Amino acid sequence: MTKFLTILAASLALAGCASMAPTYERPAAPVAPQWPVPQAGTAEAKAADLGWREFFTDLRLQSLIEQALANNRDLRVAVLNVERAQAQYGVQRADRLPTVNAGAGQTATRAPGGTITRQYTATLGVSAYELDLFGRVKSLNDAALQQYLATDDARRSAQISLIAQVAGSYLTLAADQERLRLAEQTLLARQDGLRLTQRLQGAGVASTLDLRQAEIAAEQAQTDLASLTAQVAQDRNALALLVGQPVGAEQLPVTGTSAPVTRQAELSAGLPSDVLLTRPDVQQAERTLQAANASIGAARAAFFPRISLTASAGTASNELDGLFRSGSGLWTFMPQVSLPIFDAGRNSANLKIAQVDRDIAVAQYEKSIQSAFRDVADALAQRATIGQQVASQQRLVAQTQDALRLAEARFRQGVDDRLATLDAQRTLYAAEQGLINARLAQQVNRVTLYKALGGGQAGTQSAS
Repeated sequence: MTKFLTILAASLALAGCASMAPTYERPAAPVAPQWPVPQAGTAEAKAADLGWREFFTDLRLQSLIEQALANNRDLRVAVLNVERAQAQYGVQRADRLPTVNAGAGQTATRAPGGTITRQYTATLGVSAYELDLFGRVKSLNDAALQQYLATDDARRSAQISLIAQVAGSYLTLAADQERLRLAEQTLLARQDGLRLTQRLQGAGVASTLDLRQAEIAAEQAQTDLASLTAQVAQDRNALALLVGQPVGAEQLPVTGTSAPVTRQAELSAGLPSDVLLTRPDVQQAERTLQAANASIGAARAAFFPRISLTASAGTASNELDGLFRSGSGLWTFMPQVSLPIFDAGRNSANLKIAQVDRDIAVAQYEKSIQSAFRDVADALAQRATIGQQVASQQRLVAQTQDALRLAEARFRQGVDDRLATLDAQRTLYAAEQGLINARLAQQVNRVTLYKALGGGQAGTQSAS
């Protein structure tokens, strides 16, 4: 037994060899060193340092996000993928250590004369353990580790995306509810206008054309009301799908787009080199690249001899009670060497595949950086002007409200026909819808920028 343990220890010492994988170097980021939109110096917080509870201030939205993180099926699949990748890594890591098995047996033999002899054995052995002299097993282990970590990065990316999707769906529902209320108010106003026109037409003041135009305006408002009623129901269904369970009435937004659901302080964009590399989707692409780089080491090691050991030690005796007596010990030691001589170019082709996979991973990593850069740049570009759009739209609503008031007064005085009033009503309706759209865009832009800058990572679990 002592000899067996000595052989096993020596084998483990020989197996501790370095990988033949190329030295990994992170590719240079193929993007500009600065964002294309200059940043103001008033930004105070980094998105990556803000947990989602700190960034989203609306309590109803916080409740929905919490439920989505617990019940969303896509996120659940992402979590299970991490567990599966972790188990696969455990399987691969086990190849770096020998598998030791204990065995006990009996062999009975009957001779032609009727004599029966028995042989009892008890052994402890290692079967086909590969000495990793050229780092093949280590490279495969390194690749499996990076694939596992990449899966966890994918899980974190899915979680951040889910948080942003729930917030966006919540804001869309709030905006459509506000549009529905506007449509209801518009329908009531146009029905009042229709009744007024009917009275004036009966008195001979308004023409039949005026009446038809008022009827058309009322029907258009009725159509918008029906369409928006269906849209609000669809928004609720979309939100329920993200949350993973039915959404109660107490969780629906009670205010429109004018009430903020996030922190109002501007987020700091930082430098691209600092921001982009912390995003989990970029980290996932780099993990995939590192796994491909490690696979090259395994492909290179295939050109060299592969040494495996099978060894066992134990005792044997013709009698069961004699198994552990002095002089009953036995051991076997069977090293095997496999040297590739002719493989019809298989190893060379496998190495080429590994190298091309690495080049593909480099291109995908660079593309992920470029896509992340564009996400942030687009959000910053919109942030730079969205405040002006909202302010301009507010002024437009105020101006069209005044224009409608003047048009109605002129119609009652008989100065203008009904067409001027209807035009003013349609203009105001469009301006109020535009204000809802602008406010929604402003709120969604905050959420989009938070996600693009890697927000939502604070407080989340990461692979170790």
